[in-house]
Amino acid sequence: MAAATINGSQAAAVLNKKWYQNLNKEKARKFLLGSKDKEGFLKMFLIYALLICIGFIYLYPILYMISNSFMSLDDLLDSSINWIPSALNLSNYAQAAKSMDFWKSLGQSVIIAGVPTLCNVASCSLIGYGLARFDFPGKKVVLAIIIFSFVLPSQITMIPTYVLYSNMGILGTLWSFILPSILGMGINGPIFILIFYQFFKQVPKVLIEAAQIDGAGYFKSFLKISLPSASPAIITVSLFSFVWYWNESYLTEMYVAGVMTKSGWTSLIIQLDNFATNYSSYATTATNAATSLNESINLAGTMLSILPLLLMYFVLQRYFVESIDRTGITGE
Repeated sequence: MAAATINGSQAAAVLNKKWYQNLNKEKARKFLLGSKDKEGFLKMFLIYALLICIGFIYLYPILYMISNSFMSLDDLLDSSINWIPSALNLSNYAQAAKSMDFWKSLGQSVIIAGVPTLCNVASCSLIGYGLARFDFPGKKVVLAIIIFSFVLPSQITMIPTYVLYSNMGILGTLWSFILPSILGMGINGPIFILIFYQFFKQVPKVLIEAAQIDGAGYFKSFLKISLPSASPAIITVSLFSFVWYWNESYLTEMYVAGVMTKSGWTSLIIQLDNFATNYSSYATTATNAATSLNESINLAGTMLSILPLLLMYFVLQRYFVESIDRTGITGE
């Protein structure tokens, strides 16, 4: 009797041990591979490792530029100094800013990028709304032309456009950027039209119909109903348009600054393109002893040219992410 009791308790212990082993295996499997309610450790590890690698690829040039822009000439020649300079050499930024005429170039860059951006938002939103809300003969042909004009490289139409602007007398003025933006054909304007077109197609038609029942016309319905709800598309288009106009150096130098005319317009990107020439002129006329041009001063000038965009992104990134999230509106 006692032996049977001992055998029974041993069997129960073995069963409990196997049950705990299976439970631990199931917990380990869920932890590594995940379940329906929770992602597994292996998947999350691979995702974060991939994101860190991609992030490092993008951040490395910026970190290298920031680090080397503060180095002196001695630090650049010292092989033992790689990332952390022996001292923060702020004179690199001071000399780069003076050679680029930073404040004047910054103000003109904001105007060159900001005014056409406002015109782009106004015209492209109106065109996109018209294409999304109205059906008319040849609508598909118009959409095909818009897509084709976006795919068509700007280099093909550069010379005819230059001749056209010269005949119109707007070459070397800001109107060479403003006028195409008013007509919805600014830099990458077709893609902005398609963004607004796709967004306005998702806005419920019942809102427009309710406004029309209350006596609102087409234009008032656009201003009071559709446009306020299109804030995600407006933010997206504004940011992309501003950045593209800001970074555009070739077309700015050809149309606005003027290749053959001395208009007086410039931008930080144009100043950066001509940085070596501008710095040589500054060094010869500087009252204080200017350092000879080196990699640190070059990188300081590059950092000054992208610093406004970095600051704008850090300030507006929350609104930009929210605008992307809020584009998931479904309509009828």
